[in-house]
Amino acid sequence: MKVPQMRRILAPFLIAVMLLVTACGETKAPSRWDKAQQESTQKPSKTKQIASQTPGNTQKLPSKPVTGGSLNKFFPAAGGGYDRTFTQEKAGFAEAKLKKGGKEVATLSINDVAGNPTAADKFKASTEQIGGYPAVEQGKGTTAVLVGNRYQVKVKSSDTSFSAGDRKAWLEKFNLSGLANLKK
Repeated sequence: MKVPQMRRILAPFLIAVMLLVTACGETKAPSRWDKAQQESTQKPSKTKQIASQTPGNTQKLPSKPVTGGSLNKFFPAAGGGYDRTFTQEKAGFAEAKLKKGGKEVATLSINDVAGNPTAADKFKASTEQIGGYPAVEQGKGTTAVLVGNRYQVKVKSSDTSFSAGDRKAWLEKFNLSGLANLKK
């Protein structure tokens, strides 16, 4: 074999080997986003406990939330000039937009707090109830209830015409007692 032919074969081979060695040998320190992704996708412990609304009593929550699709049936139906459109569904969460006259006025949602018992802490000091469940105002435009110490049901105003009274009325339209009996 002649030297020029050997160089034509050997040069690409050596370049490929160098690229392979440098690519495989490089390790990258995880960024803060990588760490957050890892923490958010780790499996939670088998059960978590949260304090119920009566002091000294605890309720065990499952670590896995229900499927989002199983929550849809507890949303209020459209009517009275309002249209309801489901917009998001994932494990432990379902969301719908509420429109009147083609304009979005509110967002309705149900969130299973299984695996995140601290999400229910804000309801411990609640003095108000809607449908027999503790209720809280979250900022100026959101009203929420905690159903069965597990399901956070929210109505968030998207338009100034949708008042706190409207939010409470729509929370009462949810099938809250049915949701309280939903088991995983």
